[in-house]
Amino acid sequence: MSNRVGERGQVTIPKALRQRFGIRPGSRVEFVEEDGRIVVRKVPSQNPVDDVYGIITLEGGTDAFLTELRDPE
Repeated sequence: MSNRVGERGQVTIPKALRQRFGIRPGSRVEFVEEDGRIVVRKVPSQNPVDDVYGIITLEGGTDAFLTELRDPE
């Protein structure tokens, strides 16, 4: 995959790679030089909840889940 560098030095990470590596808006990445190459790495979050936030979908949504949890009958 390749991309152009914009006037302000910005590049877009392709969607397939963002999904594969869990890079979402607000995620931090670092740039390092390895053997003459630029390598982009996802920086692990300090809060483990941030790593899993939004990955679970509930049938019926949160309200239905909480109603069922409080009154399972």
